[in-house]
Amino acid sequence: MTGLTALEICAGAGGQALGLEEAGFEHAAAVEIDPSACATLRLNRPAWNVVEGDVADVDGRDYRGVDLVAGGVPCPPFSIAGQRLGADDERDLFPEALRLIEEAAPRAVLLENVRGLATSKFAAYRADVEFRLHRLGYVTQWQVINASEHGVAQLRPRFVLTGVLERYADRLTWPQPQGTPPTVGEALVDLMAAGGWPGALAWRERARGIGPTLVGGSRKHGGPDLGPTRARAEWAKLGVNGKTLANEPPTADDPIDLTPALTVRMAARLQGFPDDWMFFGRKTAAYRQIGNAFPPPVAKALGVALSEALTGADSRRAASSFDRELAAAG
Repeated sequence: MTGLTALEICAGAGGQALGLEEAGFEHAAAVEIDPSACATLRLNRPAWNVVEGDVADVDGRDYRGVDLVAGGVPCPPFSIAGQRLGADDERDLFPEALRLIEEAAPRAVLLENVRGLATSKFAAYRADVEFRLHRLGYVTQWQVINASEHGVAQLRPRFVLTGVLERYADRLTWPQPQGTPPTVGEALVDLMAAGGWPGALAWRERARGIGPTLVGGSRKHGGPDLGPTRARAEWAKLGVNGKTLANEPPTADDPIDLTPALTVRMAARLQGFPDDWMFFGRKTAAYRQIGNAFPPPVAKALGVALSEALTGADSRRAASSFDRELAAAG
């Protein structure tokens, strides 16, 4: 263990938190406003300090000296969908994140958002965020990172901001891509076959590609499907019915040429969650948590990079049990 600590905001179902834990960070607190997501965090990590409530009510001075402030702040203000629905549907919490960073004075910062924030439309917004962090002594960098670069069977691009105090900046290197990700078929064939479906192996060959980004949706507009029309069409090319979610995998009574829907567990595996990570709530609520999550393997890669910058240690040498479990699942 590295002995590093993290304050995480907008923790959701724990995708980023789990990855940071695997990178050696202990959570001083995981802040989340959604009751179902908080229940998921407590279900999987009873010992964590889960703070259920609004980020605006958190006083960063209570966590003064924590090593890392991290979070996946709400994305609608920066996404195509968010612009269509209107930014009032969910708040832009970057100002609250910056306030907490100033109050807690961590050595490192990790904030992630949708790729839309990388567009020229938001150049002034990014510059303002950087200016405020530079004024606090952080050296920052923005970069798009694809989940598929870290063993996840989705492209899932995210726009990530890292920041470290200047004395650590020379040691911070961006995580390098880690080989070829499994295809959707390779990642899920055992789950598709679990109910005795005779078409599972043929389906695996059809699903020879990585998936489009899973979309969890907001509480107002989310539903039990895999996203908008274009995303569902891409899933159909992989032999997946993206119009719904299944309660169970296909059975021995289903036809060989069935186009199956994903279960919640399948969606979780496609996000890089280990199979023993449980989700509180019924199907739609659980899937919304999964679809909005930051893939744990990506969070781990970023956490390892930040850990190495802060400690000077090379923690990439040994594969963890988490890595081995993901490899076995794939």
